[in-house]
Amino acid sequence: MVITVACVVATHNLAIGVVVGSITAMVVFAKRVAHLAEVTAVVDPDGKTVVYRVTGELFFASSNDLVGQFDYATDPDKVVIDLSAAHIWDASSVAALDAIETKYARRGKTVEITGLNDPSADLHGKLTGELTGSH
Repeated sequence: MVITVACVVATHNLAIGVVVGSITAMVVFAKRVAHLAEVTAVVDPDGKTVVYRVTGELFFASSNDLVGQFDYATDPDKVVIDLSAAHIWDASSVAALDAIETKYARRGKTVEITGLNDPSADLHGKLTGELTGSH
């Protein structure tokens, strides 16, 4: 609100103040929720599978961090990404999941994505492989 008022006073134009204030609010919101997605890993007792449980909202701001949350080099040959406690909001999240799958595939490992809710599954199904060319 302060930024909106300052812009209006500086420019004498309410429209510019509203646009700048709105953009500022969106950026602040995105930064605040960007790190709300969490990833925890559990290796099965047999040591042949690792299950990554992702919780939170996956969108452009949080998907960048997602790719760095996996241990590509030392994980077993089978990786399960459980998204039952997460929601995919946009194409950047699908691209991040594709990038994760590609990084594991380069190491000869398989990835299974489970637990997608219906809207997330629809979005993932429509866009997977279309954004990074990984499939």
